[in-house]
Amino acid sequence: MSPRRRLLLLGVAAAVVVALLVVAGVRLLGGGDSGVRPDQAQPGTVLLVPGYGGSRTALTELAGRLRDAGRTTDVLTLPGDGTGDLLAQAETLDAAVRAAVRAGSPSVDVIGYSAGGVVTRLWVDRHHGAEVARRIVTLGSPLHGARIAGVGAALAPDACPPACRELAPGSDLLDSIDGALPDRLPWLSIWTENDETVQPPDSARLDGAVNVSLQAICPGAQVAHGDLPTDPAVTALVLRALGTEPLTEPTSCPTSAG
Repeated sequence: MSPRRRLLLLGVAAAVVVALLVVAGVRLLGGGDSGVRPDQAQPGTVLLVPGYGGSRTALTELAGRLRDAGRTTDVLTLPGDGTGDLLAQAETLDAAVRAAVRAGSPSVDVIGYSAGGVVTRLWVDRHHGAEVARRIVTLGSPLHGARIAGVGAALAPDACPPACRELAPGSDLLDSIDGALPDRLPWLSIWTENDETVQPPDSARLDGAVNVSLQAICPGAQVAHGDLPTDPAVTALVLRALGTEPLTEPTSCPTSAG
């Protein structure tokens, strides 16, 4: 190979490396959102993210109702029994998203219950989730922290696992996602005023989402935190939110989950 040709090839290789580094740098700086959004008319797999402790039981019934409606569902199994680092849990969600897309799903819908909603918010922020999430629903999620976690972190830090400390109001992790959602990401956040676990209940309120207190539309509802995934009215709201009609704020209490 002539010296001139060798120099040309080296120059091309160097240009490719620089381009890759620029792309990587953009992603690391958080500026990698392409602005591309999934087709709202083509629902894909529904991924359900459990709350603190990682129990899949609370979401199994909801997943069954979604399957009855013709949706493919997957209830995630979280690492560390759902009490470990929430960023690691977000990576588990990202792996499930990638697997669903590889299997042919055009996009994903994500349901995050309790701390699973924080995991979902982290996934959107750290893994450019708005590019592949068609719609997101969170149920009773302490997106701005929960007092019980703050008390645990302050009074018994050795007995408060990583996720517990990260869910304390004002934690570095929660502060890092305390901002508006990416543009054009349909997100429904539902909570109950009867929540005995997430205090205050409106910690679930999220800038840029459709925010709904269950009692605002169902005044007589007596729904505890643990009832959210199985309550018929909540299930009906979830099914409607994950349909193909535009996601709007509900104005009346659903009468059934059919």
